[in-house]
Amino acid sequence: MKIGLVKWIIWAIILLALILYPKLFGIYYTNTLVILTIYALYAVSYNLLLGYTGLFSFGHAMFFGTAGYATALMLTHIEGCPILVALLGGFLASVVLALILSPIVARVAHSAFAMLHLAFSMLLFVLALKLRHITGGEDGIGGFDIPALNILGIVSFDMTDPLSFYYFAMVVLVGTMWLTWYLTKTPFGQIIISIRDNDKRVAYMGFKVTETKAVVYAIACGIAGIAGSIYAMFQNLISAESLNVATSFAPVLMTMIGGVGTFMGPIFGSAIFALIEELTSRFTERFMLVEGLILIIVIMFFPHGFMGFIGFIVGRFKAWKVSRRATEDKA
Repeated sequence: MKIGLVKWIIWAIILLALILYPKLFGIYYTNTLVILTIYALYAVSYNLLLGYTGLFSFGHAMFFGTAGYATALMLTHIEGCPILVALLGGFLASVVLALILSPIVARVAHSAFAMLHLAFSMLLFVLALKLRHITGGEDGIGGFDIPALNILGIVSFDMTDPLSFYYFAMVVLVGTMWLTWYLTKTPFGQIIISIRDNDKRVAYMGFKVTETKAVVYAIACGIAGIAGSIYAMFQNLISAESLNVATSFAPVLMTMIGGVGTFMGPIFGSAIFALIEELTSRFTERFMLVEGLILIIVIMFFPHGFMGFIGFIVGRFKAWKVSRRATEDKA
């Protein structure tokens, strides 16, 4: 069977599983999958910076939270705002913020890039707390109406129905993941990987490194914004918590656990992250301490994360098969 056909079969199975999931597992686990997929897209957007471009950030939450606030404000203050317009507004808010910061952050790298984002993220966090008349302060913005999804005025889906919102969220989130994966396979995706590996050589070849970083930075931040917008609509609430250090630390942990530089790594990492949080929260409220310890263990003993561990096991299995075949030939 051809490899291309196998991939299409796998994609068809995944699509069928997503369609049937609510019928098989019920509303509780359906909502759990929505949250997991939101964080998976959030982690994928972060991996586009860290894993593919080599830009380490401690403030990715500011784009997640900014988009959530933009969507919530639009749905609160604009009467009859369509749901797709609110989603687009969140996406554009995060992209605009990225474009404002990019002239500064696209010129630096490594620790300077990380610390600048930590500083900007904390600034937005404080502003979200202080500007109570806009952001609601510690209480945030909540209780806004989620409008129905109208398609060309012909079909309308009630987004207050958990099942309808599930399918809407899956189309947006999984579709965005697929587009991000496709981006990494284009010539532009190869350029950003080359910048990660050796930006001086890329510049010598005639490519504009700073401008390319700015473009991929805006794209990654916009993808995080989509995750933040869906999160705000799903929770019907957005607060300053979405801008804090813990929210910025989450995609770092997911990406490290799943495997930096692999597209599926952050997706598996988000699932592992959710499982760890679910299990530890049953026994202690200090689950972040447990997550920090796990991150230390991963960095020390499994630097390539879950995907690297799977690759190691597969490699050892192939080596064992080759060794066994060689032994049988000698016999």
